[in-house]
Amino acid sequence: MFGWLWSIIVGAIIGAIAGAVTNRGSSMGWIANILAGLIGSWLGQTLLGTWGGPSLAGMALFPSILGAIILVLIVSALFGMRSK
Repeated sequence: MFGWLWSIIVGAIIGAIAGAVTNRGSSMGWIANILAGLIGSWLGQTLLGTWGGPSLAGMALFPSILGAIILVLIVSALFGMRSK
């Protein structure tokens, strides 16, 4: 019943880690962190599979974090290009 809530919490943590690694986390809010974590998790597991390490809420942590980092970098590059 609370699987979706656990997924949101883990997605927020993954998004916050990706924002901290890329130094773009201060400009992201909680909703952006959750979206970056959830979408980045899907992206990372699609590209890299579910290799290595633990899995929380159905998300393999290492590929999920790498996918979220890739997503944050791409989105920040796109929004950076628009403002110029």
